Amino acid sequence: MRLHVPIPLRWGDLDAFNHVNNVSMLKLLEEARVRAFWQAESAVEDIPSTAVIDAGLDTDTLTLVAHHEIEYLAPVPYQRDPLDVQMWLSKIGGASMEVCYEVYSPAQGGPVLVARARTAVVMASAETGKPRRITPAERQVWEPYLGEAIVFSRG
Repeated sequence: MRLHVPIPLRWGDLDAFNHVNNVSMLKLLEEARVRAFWQAESAVEDIPSTAVIDAGLDTDTLTLVAHHEIEYLAPVPYQRDPLDVQMWLSKIGGASMEVCYEVYSPAQGGPVLVARARTAVVMASAETGKPRRITPAERQVWEPYLGEAIVFSRG
């Protein structure tokens, strides 16, 4: 099972070649990850059931990116329709999880797969900065989204 998170582009995401810059793509993936796993304080948007990490200022949990890998498959021009960031987990460990992404663009007669990525996220205590165990409640909510790891076509 996959999460589908629509992420709109901003004009500032474009580079001099008129497509989404690689740094901007990392920010777009981050936005999708936050929407998928962090609780929102307002009910303005559709909040997925996987959003169970407290996002308040006094949260006791940090999510730290330990590793990130991305493969670009096609340039992404500016468009008004949002990207479809599809996400799932390929691993849920003791204190970490591996988030996989496929990013689809509706441009060029889409949807077109434009990027694949994988992020290792470590759950940490905000107080100590040390890894903390994934809770049984988090594991229960996230396990339905376990799937195969991303296979990159290059390198």
